[in-house]
Amino acid sequence: MSARTQNRQKAIIYIISAAFFFAVMNCFVRLSGELPTPQKSFFRNFIAFIIAVFVLIKSGETQRPKKADIPYLFVRSAAGTIGILGNFYAVDHMSSLSDASMLNKMAPFFTIIFSYLILREKPRLFQGLCVVAAFVGSLFIIKPSLDFSRSLPALIGLCGGLGAGLAYTFVRILSGRGVAGCWIVLIFSGFSCAVTLPVLIADYTPMSSKQIMMLLGAGIAAAGGQFSVTAAYSNAPAKEISIFDYFQIIFAALLGFFFFGQIPDGYSLIGYVIVIGASAVMYIGNKKERPQH
Repeated sequence: MSARTQNRQKAIIYIISAAFFFAVMNCFVRLSGELPTPQKSFFRNFIAFIIAVFVLIKSGETQRPKKADIPYLFVRSAAGTIGILGNFYAVDHMSSLSDASMLNKMAPFFTIIFSYLILREKPRLFQGLCVVAAFVGSLFIIKPSLDFSRSLPALIGLCGGLGAGLAYTFVRILSGRGVAGCWIVLIFSGFSCAVTLPVLIADYTPMSSKQIMMLLGAGIAAAGGQFSVTAAYSNAPAKEISIFDYFQIIFAALLGFFFFGQIPDGYSLIGYVIVIGASAVMYIGNKKERPQH
């Protein structure tokens, strides 16, 4: 098995792990109740920042990002912050959580688009068809409505998906430049905290012990997701692995059942089959097209 094939297989495991962690994060965010979006975002990123500092010290990573890497780190951090705020805002202000999830799942599309525009990573035909199939499957699951009274939250949620897609693209650029994943997560988390801190101070809402515990859990899950997604896009191009990000929908459905008593309907079950089937086709197709050594 070639090193490239091994990296791709590791990337698939990492991206599915990231999908699980981010689904858990959203579950904790929902359980935290009604709090301002920047406040949720700050505590989510602050916990991730602390964990990133611990991982950096424990790993003994001594090679700091170079001055030439700073613009790329800035774009990654700014885009990631937009992604988080857009996602949390949509979840908080759209009446349908499923619609907000649909907008967040636009990130893989934007990742592939930005990877083509910036990195010139052109997807093959079957990869593009698998992404389209997965998106169709996600529509079966989330069943978006046509309530245009929520146009502003929906637009912000869509911008969140765009920001996440651009952030993942720059994760791959930074990894290609030799920047360690712990540095990428650390700088992004610190940047997000700095951006949301003034808003938090101006509009702080007291929290109960339960809410603090829920946001602590969200931060830990977010850190797991950030490290996993950074490792994923460091090992393989977006066109080969972004399809597996749709497993977050499956994980979210399971968590919704166990924590909120939400039972998927027939359309959702059809969507699950489509998403998992498209992921399987993508994996098999990539494996067949790459020579084994």
